[in-house]
Amino acid sequence: VSAPRSAKGKTAYYAGVAAEEAVARAYSRRGHRLIAKRWRGSSGEIDLIFGSGPARIFVEVKKSKSFATAALRVGAQQQGRIFAAAEEFLAKEPLGLLTESRFDVALVNASGEIEVLENALATG
Repeated sequence: VSAPRSAKGKTAYYAGVAAEEAVARAYSRRGHRLIAKRWRGSSGEIDLIFGSGPARIFVEVKKSKSFATAALRVGAQQQGRIFAAAEEFLAKEPLGLLTESRFDVALVNASGEIEVLENALATG
């Protein structure tokens, strides 16, 4: 994925990349193993994928001025794309769709603080 051309677009792009890096470090400190950054399937992209033993953790990172504003940025359509992309990813795992997994949303505010909402996205 290449950076946008406009100055405003570049700022948002690099702020998002920095937020993803901070979240990746936070998960790594918790003992999770980073498997992929910005994993792209034919259905969409997943910001971060971690392994926790045999389980997989799919993380959507949202950055905004506040945690509340960031949380509002995960709409139903985007959730559908995340689930579809995760299905593609899991299809290549040894246990396929039977692989234990969860979907987290990591919120990053303007101060760079991180709030992780575990199991924030429900598949059913």
